[in-house]
Amino acid sequence: MIENDAPHISVLLREVVNILAPKDGEVFVDGTFGAGGYSQAILEAANCVVYGIDRDPLAISMGQTMAEKYSGRLIMLEGCYADMEALLATKGLSGVDGIALDIGVSSMQIDEADRGFSFMRDGPLDMRMSSKGRTAADVVNEESEAELARIIFVYGEERRSRAIARVVVERREVKPFTSTVELAEAVASVVRPTGKGIHPATRTFQALRIFVNDELGQLVKGLAASERLLTPSGRLAVVSFHSLEDRRVKNFLSARSEGRARPSRHVPVNDEGPAPSFKLVKRGTIKAREDELAANSRSRSARLRGAIRTGAKAWGEVAA
Repeated sequence: MIENDAPHISVLLREVVNILAPKDGEVFVDGTFGAGGYSQAILEAANCVVYGIDRDPLAISMGQTMAEKYSGRLIMLEGCYADMEALLATKGLSGVDGIALDIGVSSMQIDEADRGFSFMRDGPLDMRMSSKGRTAADVVNEESEAELARIIFVYGEERRSRAIARVVVERREVKPFTSTVELAEAVASVVRPTGKGIHPATRTFQALRIFVNDELGQLVKGLAASERLLTPSGRLAVVSFHSLEDRRVKNFLSARSEGRARPSRHVPVNDEGPAPSFKLVKRGTIKAREDELAANSRSRSARLRGAIRTGAKAWGEVAA
C-alpha cells in the first residue's frame, strides 16, 4: 500500500501510476505537483527520479520538505509545466520516461480562502496560481462589459454571461469588487440555482480562474512539450476535470495517435502526413471507481487519458 502524507487526495492515483508504470532507473515529470500525491506514488513504486513542477510557491515549499525523504530522487522546479522543456534543460535533461499532468486548480488551493479560488469562503478576489500577473479582481474591475461576457461564456460555458457582465459593471461603478463573496452574490442575483446543488457562481469562477492563469493555453503548450520530451515508449497520463480541458487533450492525442490526417471518413488517408507519435492506452477516458467516488467527491468529474510515445518525430519537428 502506498504511503501518502499529502494533505489532499490525488484523483485516479492508482490508474495514473498504472499508466506510467515506473521502473527502476527511469525519470518522470510531475508537471502539476500540487500536494505531491502523484510524485510520492511514483517514487514509492520504483527506484526512479521525479522532477516536480509547480508555479505555486506553496507547492514548491511542500515539495522541498517531501524531497528530504527521498534522498535526491525528488527534484523541485518552480514554474509552469508548459515550460517544462526549459526547466528540465537547466538540469541537463532533454528526455524523460513519463509525464503526469493534473489540469486545473488543486483542492489545496481551493481550501485556502486567501487565494480567492472559492466562493464558499470569503477571501480576496485573486485566483492566481502563482504570485504574478493580473488578479481576478483586476479582470472584473477593468475589462469591458463585452469582454467580461466573452470570458464568462467561452471559459465558463455560462449561458447567462451577458447578464452577469452587466450586473458586474453596474456594481463596480458603485464599489470595485475586492472579495469572492461580493462577486458570488452579484452573479447569484442574475443566475438561478440549478436544483443539482451547483452554486450559481460556479461557471463564472471557473471562467475567471482559467482566464487569469491562461490554463487552456498552458495545456496546449504543455501537451506539445510532453510530445517532444518523452522518449520512445515514454508514457503520458493527463487528468482533467471539465470538457474544455478534456476536449483539448482528446483532440491532441487523437490526432497524434491516428497520424496522416484524414479530413473525412470518405476521403482516403493522406500518406504524406506525419506518422503517429502516440499510441493510446485506451480509447476514451478512464473514470474513478465506485470506492474512489465514495471517498473523494472531486473524482466524480475527473477524466484520465493515457498514451505511449512511439519512435516517430514529434509533429512540431516534422517539416510542413
